[in-house]
Amino acid sequence: MADRLDYRALGLKCGLEIHQQLDSKQKLFCRCPTIIRDIKESDSEFFRFLRPTASEMGETDRAALEQSKLNRKYCYKAYDSTCLVENDDEPPTEVNPEALDIALVIAKLLHMQPVDQMHIMRKIVVDGSNTSGFQRTAFLAKDGYLETSQGRVGVDVLCLEEEACQKIEDQGDVVIYSLDRLGIPLVEIGTAPDIISPAHAKETAQQIGMLLRSTGKVKRGLGTIRQDVNISIEKGARVELKGVQALDILEMLVEREVERQVNLLEIRDALLAKGASVCDKIFDVTDIFEQTTSKVIQRSLKKGKVLAILLPGFAGSVGREVQPGRRLGTEFSDRAKPAGVGGIFHTDELPNYGITEAEVLALRQTVGAREDDAVIMVADVEKRARGAMENVIKRVKETLMGVPEETRKALPDGNSSYLRPLPGAARMYPETDVPKMDISMEQFESIQMPELLTEKSKRFTAELGLSGELADMIAYSPHLPLFEELVLYFQDGKSVTPTLISRTLTGMLPELKRDGVDIDRLCDEHFKQVFSLVEQRIFSREGIDPVLRVLAQNPELSAEKAAAEAGLSNSDTDMIEKFIESMIHERQDFVKQKGPAAVGPLMGVVMAEFRGKVDGKILSELLKQEINKFLNI
Repeated sequence: MADRLDYRALGLKCGLEIHQQLDSKQKLFCRCPTIIRDIKESDSEFFRFLRPTASEMGETDRAALEQSKLNRKYCYKAYDSTCLVENDDEPPTEVNPEALDIALVIAKLLHMQPVDQMHIMRKIVVDGSNTSGFQRTAFLAKDGYLETSQGRVGVDVLCLEEEACQKIEDQGDVVIYSLDRLGIPLVEIGTAPDIISPAHAKETAQQIGMLLRSTGKVKRGLGTIRQDVNISIEKGARVELKGVQALDILEMLVEREVERQVNLLEIRDALLAKGASVCDKIFDVTDIFEQTTSKVIQRSLKKGKVLAILLPGFAGSVGREVQPGRRLGTEFSDRAKPAGVGGIFHTDELPNYGITEAEVLALRQTVGAREDDAVIMVADVEKRARGAMENVIKRVKETLMGVPEETRKALPDGNSSYLRPLPGAARMYPETDVPKMDISMEQFESIQMPELLTEKSKRFTAELGLSGELADMIAYSPHLPLFEELVLYFQDGKSVTPTLISRTLTGMLPELKRDGVDIDRLCDEHFKQVFSLVEQRIFSREGIDPVLRVLAQNPELSAEKAAAEAGLSNSDTDMIEKFIESMIHERQDFVKQKGPAAVGPLMGVVMAEFRGKVDGKILSELLKQEINKFLNI
């Protein structure tokens, strides 16, 4: 369906929220390091139960209120680097000035105007991802823009805020978090709803990502950058898709959310045309299933009940697809799950799951369902089951109105699932523990702009002789700083060229990783030593791969010792000459016939013997000398 959608005609409005961790040495409101730890290094833990608080106006945020109904216990894994601020046992310190400076550079790259005075706010979050029950955030800049192929996209807001905890495990009633990520500085960049298509959304995200990486001051790797997408169509509603970590699926997520809203509107219109309605009554139908062979219901009946609701006029609509593989019934099930149930059953898919046709007939008779009606039921502990049915009734009522405003979780397949209601203004209130900060225009205007990665790539092609493709690859690579350092170090060399360095970092390292080599154990000094040995012709460029493999296994070794262990060292010239002399003797008729031209064919034999051990230029020269000597030239 997505390829048939006319996004302009549908009135698509789309905006992005980019969350990018900053590569500062310390966290935003304490002086702990911004290093992700192995969970095995945790040396202590504690737990919290979180509840929402009212705003200054006495209002409670609806998203926080729904989250608090889960009544979960949150366990936090701490480390020797964890401090009392992270535990929420001590007030925060002042804003990290390094993080603020990085954020101001980003604001300037986005043509934004900074505030005169930065105030810290508390944003209520009670899903356990913050020990305090709120996230500290500060509005820093506004009124920026970004140039794209589809015109200018406004950048409305840039905030400096603290990163949340990293979720380790969700056990249902207990959620385990790691405190190492909590407090890492990040920027939140919000665009205006100027994006007009899924492809435009991806282009805009790529542009912002390029600007962020151009600073050289943002963290790289999985989870360090996340995209949230706000989407609506003219007759639909604003929906926020959370947690898009890969640009590869961003287009598909936008496409499928538009598709979902179109389908929901069509379902609404069809239901209203049939006179569909909603019943608030919840029926106890446990007796019908006392002798059931359904294992799912049998397990639930040990401690619970089976409850049902009637949906007049909904037959056939509950099973209708709204996204590939997801139906309207799936949306109802998503709303039921926060009550603690595993899911729901509906008559558009029954009999199934061990539920018989006779049981379905009895169910329909008990609730008074006609042929055109649907029935939804759930089996669980009564409190959970009743809460689930109440949530479903609310979602069914929203179906008759169209598309509900909500926050949804981006799924890896491009679809999305319900997460929570859209938050309101009640979730924000001032942070009184952190002093405000003045930002002068003199400070902002004095910021030195970094070289953009797009310009850097062009320079690599013009000045270093890299191909366009290779220049782009290294410019956008996390190894860019190392590349620039090595190019400068070997600028007067002959064997170690920028092309060799870039191919090693962008081509060879990914291949080693695919082979299971732990390339994270390689440090910058390893590469400097390896390339130095190549420059000295201790071994040829073919020897880089085996030496790096040895160093990854034994990072304490020097490159020279690793080369020796890999069997790569500058072979004795006498030995090479003896090998060549013997080879020529065995092939003397061929050498006499070809003369000096025999160098080409015989070079392959010599390289097969000494590949990686001796530079090819040296081997070629020695081979020429021995052939000329044999021919008395």
